Amino acid sequence: MNKILVVDDEKDIRLFLTELLSSVGFAVNHAENGETALKMIANEAPDLVLLDQVLPGKMDGIRILKKIKKIDSNITVIILTGYGEIKTAVRAMKIGAYDYLTKPFENDELILAVTRALESRSLSLEVKDLKQKLAYRDTLESLMGSSISIKRIHLQIEKVASTDFTVFIQGESGTGKEIVAQAIHNQSLRRNGPFVAVDCGAIPDTLVESELFGYEKGAFTGADTRKEGQFELANKGTIFLDEISNLPFQVQKKLLRLIQEKKVQHLGGKKLINVDVRIIAATNENVVNLIERGEFRNDLYYRLAEFVILMPPLRERENDILFLAKKFLKETNKELSKKIRGFTEEAERMLLTYEWKGNVRELKNVIRRAVLLADNVVGTEHLVFDTPCMRNLERDYCRVSFDESYSLKKLTKRVVGNVEKQAIKKVLIKTGGNKNKAARILEVDYKTLHTKIKNYGINVQKIIQDYRH
Repeated sequence: MNKILVVDDEKDIRLFLTELLSSVGFAVNHAENGETALKMIANEAPDLVLLDQVLPGKMDGIRILKKIKKIDSNITVIILTGYGEIKTAVRAMKIGAYDYLTKPFENDELILAVTRALESRSLSLEVKDLKQKLAYRDTLESLMGSSISIKRIHLQIEKVASTDFTVFIQGESGTGKEIVAQAIHNQSLRRNGPFVAVDCGAIPDTLVESELFGYEKGAFTGADTRKEGQFELANKGTIFLDEISNLPFQVQKKLLRLIQEKKVQHLGGKKLINVDVRIIAATNENVVNLIERGEFRNDLYYRLAEFVILMPPLRERENDILFLAKKFLKETNKELSKKIRGFTEEAERMLLTYEWKGNVRELKNVIRRAVLLADNVVGTEHLVFDTPCMRNLERDYCRVSFDESYSLKKLTKRVVGNVEKQAIKKVLIKTGGNKNKAARILEVDYKTLHTKIKNYGINVQKIIQDYRH
């Protein structure tokens, strides 16, 4: 039901308009002056205001209109004016009024004007909402990529954001769970409220309850003042509980009670405090396994999992890997004031065939290091991965530029050569360029190592210099 506020200093007009508009299904309130009207608008947020142009006191209709638009630009205003004040009414429309009506007016004329104004408002809000969704989608794609998997995540966000469902996000570390949680909040009806992110895995078990639920002065040694918990800080907004599987079992029980009752109790306190907060939880653990092992409450999971989003790992989103790599390269170029042009084909192939156990977070680290090491273009020699034994023969096989004339023997030789080259470079870096030590580690004689360094075109001084910088 649309809410309308009538602002007029004449009591009979206020009561007449209230009765007329109520009779056709609107929720109507009224105010006799600008000061009262502005307070009611701030507290009740009406959809439309019928505002008399001439009012007693310091504020006329024009000044009140300006203040209404500052409070909420989406509120529709129709000016009520006398015949001799039409110029002022036109000025009001330029400021932001939707329309004006000249007194006296017919009942049907007023109802039609109000209906049209509310229909126009509804359409404008729909367009604005669509633009926001498109903007959020563009933002998500710029952060996460545009693969089919990520597009599916976009659709899930759009469907659940406007509800008040609790959301459970599950996926490996570095897949972007917090980005999704923030996107849900930004597209929700709570977007003007706070978004509070809590890393449950980073809080010591002894401090979890006081951090989440708050405490009273004297509740424990060191509690010198009263402190609000994270749920209170997130009131009217969203709280994101990342790595929720780390919560102690006793705290899980208290969280379940909070969800059921929408109330929180401070440590050392007796009073129950109302909290209106949407919960989004996330974990990189397999929740089913945790429940089976008795480490996570089954009833809590089902309270949190009204809507579940599964985050795909980066290795399953091949189309996003190079997109994100180029994005991170561009960002790091700007950060370091460098002009690295891009990646060699071999480097791109290596990025596509790597497993990315750390997902997007690991990819970003690898690209930042590569841009730091490279002078012109990122090659395989600049890609220093986080995971030990970062490549195997299968990945090196993928680096080969295939040619129908290649025999199996030639292909194998090429792959083994790639492995040898990278192994020699790694050991030379480890020994600071000392070839004698490198030969001993690699269990080959010095002459063999020297020949291979020459054949592979390894510049020992350069790789040491690049590594140290």
